Amino acid sequence: MELSRRDFIMAAGALGTTQLEVDSLKSARMKAPKPKAGQKSVAGYAAAPLDKVRVAFIGVGARGSGHVEQVMQMEGVEVIAICDTHEPSRLAAVKAVENTGRPTPAVFGVAGEWDYRKMLARDDIDAVFIATPWEFHVPMTVDTLNSGKHAFVEVPMAISIEGCWQIVDAAERNQRHAMMMENVCYGREELVVLNMCRLGVFGDLLHTEAAYIHDLRWQMEEVGHGTGSWRTLHYAKRNGNLYTTHGLGPVAQYLNVNRGDRFDYMSSVSSPSMAREQFKPKLKAGNPHSKLNFVCGDINTSIIKTVRGRSIVLQWDEQLPRPYNRLNLVQGTKGVWGGFPNRCVIEGETPSTESWVQGSELEKIMKKYEHPLWGKMGEVAKKAGGHGGMDFIMLWRIIYCLRNGLPMDQDVYDGAAWSAIGPLSEWSVKNRSQSVDVPDFTRGEWRSMKPLEIIR
Repeated sequence: MELSRRDFIMAAGALGTTQLEVDSLKSARMKAPKPKAGQKSVAGYAAAPLDKVRVAFIGVGARGSGHVEQVMQMEGVEVIAICDTHEPSRLAAVKAVENTGRPTPAVFGVAGEWDYRKMLARDDIDAVFIATPWEFHVPMTVDTLNSGKHAFVEVPMAISIEGCWQIVDAAERNQRHAMMMENVCYGREELVVLNMCRLGVFGDLLHTEAAYIHDLRWQMEEVGHGTGSWRTLHYAKRNGNLYTTHGLGPVAQYLNVNRGDRFDYMSSVSSPSMAREQFKPKLKAGNPHSKLNFVCGDINTSIIKTVRGRSIVLQWDEQLPRPYNRLNLVQGTKGVWGGFPNRCVIEGETPSTESWVQGSELEKIMKKYEHPLWGKMGEVAKKAGGHGGMDFIMLWRIIYCLRNGLPMDQDVYDGAAWSAIGPLSEWSVKNRSQSVDVPDFTRGEWRSMKPLEIIR
């Protein structure tokens, strides 16, 4: 079967680049390279405020269509252009814009996968939202930044260390926002826990646990279009933690990673790969995924150590029969929060350190420590939709920060650090779980960067 252009690019990126990194990642015990001439840090970067934010979208399928619908519910936003190579998705997004009474956006993608570059040549776009297959995140984000526009890209930001550096360099060179849109950081529970951590409720933080455990075997049934049509191919080429950020992003914020601490080194181990092979008999006859040889372990467990000595356990499993879980556990000297189900112990505030507080009693604690952002926007967000409202709040914050000239809650260094654990885990698994250093994408700025402002 002849490879499509996209399959070829994906194979080169997911297999070839990873192999190069397997050979060179000992130098990812690397010191951060010096910025090139004309670059300067975007730590704390804030762009000039915009009265109206003129936005465009690349990729309006499973994730991007939700972004379009939610952004259109916000004031101060103009939808300028839609780009997608899949005609039904493209037409549906255009119609969604028109149904709100807004002008018909310009359309791109008809001419193929690189048609988005024509869109980026326009001078009436301020920000671009990118929700495409993983292998396109780096070139599309870099191209967006080089065109002088802010880039907001779906997770993960990149699937290689080199890709992470390319985006960091482009953001610094062009002085533009490059934010990976980790929506889970805006869930009510995660914002409550962030507030509690900032207020010292759990004492000095020592350890966190995070995960992305989600049975997605059904995506193997998607052929030709849909997330599974491209994502399934990664499991046949890579072995490690392939989807790090939903669990890792929130706990990294609890620990002030890149803002007073940073990831130092990590190691990773994978189980055997069995579940997807055993799922093949459930696929329809002729499904090309039934011919794949899956190599990615069904469960990956990684351990990360920070410079300040805190520990993070990170798990990933997208193929086993198990209820959804992100763990979301943070342990401090005075207490602990655990997720799925939500529960906590706070020394001196809850009845015992040997039994969890849950249910209605926990709700009292959550209301006591409600994050101001959710307290203000929570009900609106739940009505707007998107994973219980977290998607809407994330997009609302992006637009709010652009309109008010504020730094983003997640910057390019966060996106790079959280994404980098993926390819680093692949290297560690391939090398008998040896530890490997995590690059300092801030180039030392983490020491002086302030904690998130949104707590105020």
